[in-house]
Amino acid sequence: MSQSQDLYDAILNGDAKKAHAAAVAAIEAGMEPMALIAESMVPAMDEVGRLFEAEEYFVPELLLAGRAMKRAMELLRPLMVASGEKLSAKVVIGTVKGDLHDIGKNIVASMLEGSGFDVIDLGTDVAPEKFVSAVNEQEPQIVCMSALLTVTMPAMKTTIDALETAGVRTRVKVLIGGAPVTMQYAKEIGADGYGENASSAVGLVRSLLAEAK
Repeated sequence: MSQSQDLYDAILNGDAKKAHAAAVAAIEAGMEPMALIAESMVPAMDEVGRLFEAEEYFVPELLLAGRAMKRAMELLRPLMVASGEKLSAKVVIGTVKGDLHDIGKNIVASMLEGSGFDVIDLGTDVAPEKFVSAVNEQEPQIVCMSALLTVTMPAMKTTIDALETAGVRTRVKVLIGGAPVTMQYAKEIGADGYGENASSAVGLVRSLLAEAK
């Protein structure tokens, strides 16, 4: 069995220790980091998303798969930086101001990273100004915002307004998500899309990037 298959299986099974070991073995065998991402990590996270959609995997499995993927990326990312390789696109993600919930946001961030995107996670309780600064400094193609509380949803519109005021709104696509969020709300506040769950968020990011090309 190849090291890339070992890495795929480790991520799919949510085994962080095996994922790291498989990544080490693959690099020692001469595999390139980007090849491992394309051949093992992206397909594994795609399968995790499919299993979640089919209700064969649930939130705990998503979290474990994301953790396993991150362990492998901890090894691969420095090697990519050293060689000048870049991931396909950059995504800034955060939970909006006033909201400290991060499980859903963390799952989406893990799924995006495992799908080959360069993810900058701003954390929770992220002020609109911090999103604006991240767009200016990181130059992402996508901004993802999460809210779990109905009372913090207005911060999504405030953030979009702040991006407009700063003159950077047209540089990024804005996606929103979270338990109380709906497609209708996304349209009302001028977001570019709404992700019902982590898997749909990944698909939406891919489609928006494809449209932009």
